[in-house]
Amino acid sequence: MKKIVFLDEYSIAGRSLDSITSLGEYTAYENTTKEQVVERLKGADVAITNKVLIDGDAMRQLPDLKLICVAATGMNNVDLESAKELGIEVRNAVGYSTTSVAETTLASALALARNVVYFDEYFHDGRYSKADRAFCYDRFTFEIRGKRWGIVGLGNIGREVARLASAFGCDVRYYSTSGAKRQEEYPAMELNELLEWSDIVSVHSPLNERTRGLIGIEELKRMKPTSIIINVARGGIIDESALAEALDKGYVSAAALDVFSVEPLRTSPLYDIKDRYRLLASPHNAWSAAEAIDRLIECVAENIRVWLAKQ
Repeated sequence: MKKIVFLDEYSIAGRSLDSITSLGEYTAYENTTKEQVVERLKGADVAITNKVLIDGDAMRQLPDLKLICVAATGMNNVDLESAKELGIEVRNAVGYSTTSVAETTLASALALARNVVYFDEYFHDGRYSKADRAFCYDRFTFEIRGKRWGIVGLGNIGREVARLASAFGCDVRYYSTSGAKRQEEYPAMELNELLEWSDIVSVHSPLNERTRGLIGIEELKRMKPTSIIINVARGGIIDESALAEALDKGYVSAAALDVFSVEPLRTSPLYDIKDRYRLLASPHNAWSAAEAIDRLIECVAENIRVWLAKQ
């Protein structure tokens, strides 16, 4: 029976893992530090990791390791070159979070457009009960229907966001971060052109050498002062210090972030922006609807089944 070790089981939020645990001798850890990786994977045939780093040095100390299952789509936490050199298969999970992340993107745009956080607090902190009038116009709101929506990275999630935005009556265009020229339903633009054109920009690309620091202060200055920008892809694509400056100086109206350059984000100018209602932030959970986690678990289980069938 093959030995399967999950290094950060907390990442699946307590959902049932029966489809994985039935496939071998299963051991799980809530979370694992870099220093604990080798000891915990000793004798393991299969490693499962969501965010725990497995580098080449660790792999070279684990002669029994034959399969790494990334419980996510992005594989930047695994040294892929070393894995290939050592004959260790690496499999990720594709498509499980498309609906969840796309819905979060739309929800973020709507929440910012209608200043949902501010008005919810206005109710709950007692200001509404003390008001002498029925309506509160403290914050500007707008509809997204008829707005220009620019998508950075038209992969599976980007296409689903495009479909939903179109259903809400937005005019959608995109920028290809890979540079690939494809026949798409939506017109393509260069990045600077897209930023200048858009009322709403959402980022849906992987983090790689082409996208790291893709949107900095000069790019943000190109946007309309009434525009909003959303990143639910990977931290590091938008320069966080630049975004804090852009929000404070009014280069953009508002932003939503679900991902950060360091997670958890310990210190950042984002914590000190002058008007906190201009930033909607969440702790990398756009992907984590219950249905998406269940699909993720099944993706990992299927990757292990396919590998086992070859043994």
